[in-house]
Amino acid sequence: MPVLYELAVLGAPSDAQLNALEEIVGQAVSAFGMTLGAEVAWLVQPDEFSPSQRRAAAAVYFGSQGAAAFDLPALLKRAVPVLPVVSDVSRVREEIPQELRHINCLDYRDGGAARVATALLECAGLLPRQRRVFLSYKRNEARHAALQLFDAISARHFEVFLDTHSIAPAEDFQAMLWHRLCDSDVLLMLDTQTYFESRWTSAEFGRAQAKGISVLRVDWPDSTPSARTATASRAELLAEEVDPATGHLSLAAVERICLQLEEVRSESHAVRNVNLVSQVRNGIESIHGQFVGIGQHKSIHLLLPDGKDLVVYPTVGVPTSASLHEAVTRSPGKTVAVLYDHVGILPSWQAHMDWLGEHVRPARWVKASEAAWQFADWEA
Repeated sequence: MPVLYELAVLGAPSDAQLNALEEIVGQAVSAFGMTLGAEVAWLVQPDEFSPSQRRAAAAVYFGSQGAAAFDLPALLKRAVPVLPVVSDVSRVREEIPQELRHINCLDYRDGGAARVATALLECAGLLPRQRRVFLSYKRNEARHAALQLFDAISARHFEVFLDTHSIAPAEDFQAMLWHRLCDSDVLLMLDTQTYFESRWTSAEFGRAQAKGISVLRVDWPDSTPSARTATASRAELLAEEVDPATGHLSLAAVERICLQLEEVRSESHAVRNVNLVSQVRNGIESIHGQFVGIGQHKSIHLLLPDGKDLVVYPTVGVPTSASLHEAVTRSPGKTVAVLYDHVGILPSWQAHMDWLGEHVRPARWVKASEAAWQFADWEA
């Protein structure tokens, strides 16, 4: 099985801490049809941790006075989230290396292994609420297969957007369609014979590419590949895997598509996060500030040019009022921002966020494309 996600345990965990963490994380990923140590790599106190930038990854660092040496600067430079864990929040200086002290530490007494596991899984995008797929298909050609895949993917704890199931009556259908596409990790396109002859499926594919959303193309046996799909990942269907009478796919084909979807989803999550972090890093460095690293909840820790701390919470997908509330409560007493890509979001949603941003003073919205501009005059 291919490695889809990479997790590492660094520092000096006790045997009890390590066993408890491994059990909880293992149970969590098994709900997605994956195994810890197989599809989800599990590296304990490795000499080196250099995960691929095309896989979602995260690390936890158990601090202690006798923690093993590790090249933390190199790991932080790669923008891998690192979660420092202390035995007591009053012992940060004694247990945590200098490189990690600007990042919010987890106090092991508060929640123990369960809290550490949740934070680690969140940083790798492995919580159920973070897993979103958009199903794109022609109703007259692949409706039954789409419903079949909807059920199979939902069973793996993905939130699946299917046009016949996911938009309430009286909604502005097309505006909501683009809004939900922006909030997805992967576009799963069922590439039947006339997929690109429809204005809407063609636009769904094109806008997913424009938004940087990865595409998994399920190649129907009788379809002719379009040159537009050259960069998409591909899941090929054999003729015998599609029932001509019912339009259903074989169970083996569904299982294979689900596994490939997980792989593409990990890559998509990793790449979109890397892109957001790169925009923040480039923005702060262009005005002579400093990128410190990434901690729990994927918080990006920065130093402004005047030396003041700034914590940025990137949102992959559509931000909500909860995004602002969580940013404030997760970093009490600190200056915080919520970073997001505004392209494709409902105009009414954007207007609501702008209004909310004017009335919630402890935190601000920052559009990814305007990060450097806003960081340059943060006090304004």
